[in-house]
Amino acid sequence: MTVTVVPTDASELRARFDAELAGFLSRQGPDWPDGAPRGVFTALQRFVLAGGKRLRPLFCYWGWRGAGAADGTPIVVAAAALELFHAFALIHDDILDGSDRRRGEPSVHRLFADLHARSSWRGDPEAYGRNTALLCGDLCAAWSDQMFHECGLSTEQVHRGYGVFALMRTEVIAGEYLDLVSGVGDGSVASALTVIRMKAARYTVTRPLQIGAALAGAGPELIAALGEFGDPLGDAFQLRDDVLGVFGDPAVTGKSVLDDLREGKPTVMMALARSAADRPQTIRLRELFGNPALDAEGAAELRDIIEATGARERIEQMIRVRTEAALSALQNAMVADEARAALVALAGQAIDRRA
Repeated sequence: MTVTVVPTDASELRARFDAELAGFLSRQGPDWPDGAPRGVFTALQRFVLAGGKRLRPLFCYWGWRGAGAADGTPIVVAAAALELFHAFALIHDDILDGSDRRRGEPSVHRLFADLHARSSWRGDPEAYGRNTALLCGDLCAAWSDQMFHECGLSTEQVHRGYGVFALMRTEVIAGEYLDLVSGVGDGSVASALTVIRMKAARYTVTRPLQIGAALAGAGPELIAALGEFGDPLGDAFQLRDDVLGVFGDPAVTGKSVLDDLREGKPTVMMALARSAADRPQTIRLRELFGNPALDAEGAAELRDIIEATGARERIEQMIRVRTEAALSALQNAMVADEARAALVALAGQAIDRRA
């Protein structure tokens, strides 16, 4: 289908989100407990403000606007609070996945493990890094809650949005657990699709949209319509992320292309590759995929197998189908025209990307 896209200035919105995040974090400084080292606080400031696409705040903002509400600082603050929740999810996900890079820099657990090693402190640097990062993630989750409630909207409005916010938190944690279970399970396509819907798709697109709309007082029809748009788009976003995790340019993505393969991450793409592999390919997949010692040569062989089985081509088709379904649902949703145009543009940014 063809959709006319009206350009929207997402960069200005991102700057506003960043300004609110910086202001909120700076206000936490004077409340940092006396005697507690400020390394955690400083690291989190740097991590939250260092980059990111700000997709979740953008979808939240346009959910609000799509429900007919006007621009204003309170919705920018409420939307920016989702970025602190995203920081929590990233920090914990990097621990679970054993990922040492995030946004082109050391992940939070790696940062503190390296600090421990350089300082020649007693104990295990890896354990120190993991435990400190867990606390960092917990603090980001708490700050997200605080920032959301202090956004400046009325108590009634915050209460409406917070119901969806709470659901999002539960889904993300349940999705992380499903990810762990799937890693020791059957590795099927259906299982992998369930994980991405719960762990990433809904908290990236659907729930932020619905949070914004709920804050604006949207009825159940619009909330449901935004779900019809958000679910397939969120799936497509995560499928693209999985492709980039294996075939992306680390200089652009900020993450190694070895991490997912060494971890044996149970993605849809790898499930498709396994299901289509012949006997020799299956043997090599078992030897290489999930091998912690996998090197660049082995990763290149895995990429060749993924291509040869047609798994990458099928993933691209799945991305196209889901994107089309999302745009079709949006076309039928009763949202404000400006918001519709902005959401079409955001859909393009979420799918057609290299990072």
